Amino acid sequence: MTYVNPDPDPDRTTGLEAGGGVPPGETPPAESSMPEAGPYELSYNPAKGWAKGPLIAILAVVAFIAAFFLVYAIILLI
Repeated sequence: MTYVNPDPDPDRTTGLEAGGGVPPGETPPAESSMPEAGPYELSYNPAKGWAKGPLIAILAVVAFIAAFFLVYAIILLI
């Protein structure tokens, strides 16, 4: 495999002026704005966040574990 310099010599690169600038017409035009590129906003977009079912299930598990440790602490004191 041969080594190729990623930065070519500006004197031998086509399309460059003497100072290193690029003359008009050598570069493609800038990208235009495309307002229709995004998602369709009037479609159904559900709210983000926790649903009631999973949140109640998590809180029930946390309450059960807290009750278990509370009862365990009371048993150790007796």
